[in-house]
Amino acid sequence: MSNTETFEGIYVAMYSAYDEQGEVDAERVKKLARYYAGKGIKGLYVGGSSGEGILQTAEERKLVLEAVMQEIRGELKVIVHVGANSTRESVELSKHAEAHGADAISAVPAIYYRLSEAAVETHWQQMIDSSNLPFIIYNIPQTTGFQLSPKLLEKLAKQPKVIGVKMSGESTFDLQQYKVAGGEDFLVLNGPDEQFLAGRIMGADGGIGGTYGVMPELFCKLNELYLANRVTEAQELQYKINAVIKRLLAYPSLYGAAKYILSLRGVETGQPRLPLLPVREEDHASLAVLNGDILALVAEYGIQ
Repeated sequence: MSNTETFEGIYVAMYSAYDEQGEVDAERVKKLARYYAGKGIKGLYVGGSSGEGILQTAEERKLVLEAVMQEIRGELKVIVHVGANSTRESVELSKHAEAHGADAISAVPAIYYRLSEAAVETHWQQMIDSSNLPFIIYNIPQTTGFQLSPKLLEKLAKQPKVIGVKMSGESTFDLQQYKVAGGEDFLVLNGPDEQFLAGRIMGADGGIGGTYGVMPELFCKLNELYLANRVTEAQELQYKINAVIKRLLAYPSLYGAAKYILSLRGVETGQPRLPLLPVREEDHASLAVLNGDILALVAEYGIQ
């Protein structure tokens, strides 16, 4: 089976799950993973931006992955974000992911330092060489300040273990160029949730997204419509999804808002970790309305 066949589809960028004191709560992690396991998605992306991996210690990140694998191993594909500021820590997390049965690893470049392309390549190569897991490049220049070049992607993609890229840059032209540079069996996963359909049309094999976490059913439906070549209907649904995303982005804390919506469904994950802001009490009522509107949209599309 090809890499695209193995990994194509919808991946929820899983949120953090803390207790009331802000510590990683393994039982809440398991409950959140179980919640998503019943939503028709292909898999989970663990420890990325939505999961606050960069704000957690290496031991906390390991605890999260171990809880996820204990709960849903074999049911969903699990891609683990192992990127950290130090290459040494990234390698440690890569080895841990392999030891606990993850399906693939992924990483952003190291942040803070303005790194050359050669430095980023070396950083990623250390992770690639440290395990036998497939490696998925994570390109998100808005936060890292590093724009993956097609030349570097093409070079890395020649290695059998480098199977794809999570493209969170805003250009669908760049996405399409990555697909060309990587080749037919090179996996491209769309990152910007608001342009999932555009990414699919331009060559993405699926998507990984943070707002998927409050409406995974809708992104699965959107993907289904695209695959059935019902593009006009898919466009209509993308517009409705984007209206939800716009409302989520209006809150001071996107992740706080999303996590509060999950709490209304009985899935407690705590507050985001500072400096990400907690949800405000004054926003609870409008978030309850938004939750109701999302659930109504799910029902409108006949999703059980």
